[in-house]
Amino acid sequence: MQKESKVTVKIPRPLYRRIQQVIDNSGFSSPTGFIVFVLRDLMGEVETKADPNEFTPEELSAVKQKLKNLGYL
Repeated sequence: MQKESKVTVKIPRPLYRRIQQVIDNSGFSSPTGFIVFVLRDLMGEVETKADPNEFTPEELSAVKQKLKNLGYL
């Protein structure tokens, strides 16, 4: 079995520090593990939609809130 290759994604250092604080005593071993979990969760929500090009207002609001919580908005 071939191991997946990985890429580097740069995020602002203040966001990285916030993630480190969030994961303390959470079961995540690193900020990377937390970020991968959040992104997989978000992508899973998007991919399970019947029409991936259209969000309901509630879904759009939820995605915006997640991005805001991660420091992107």
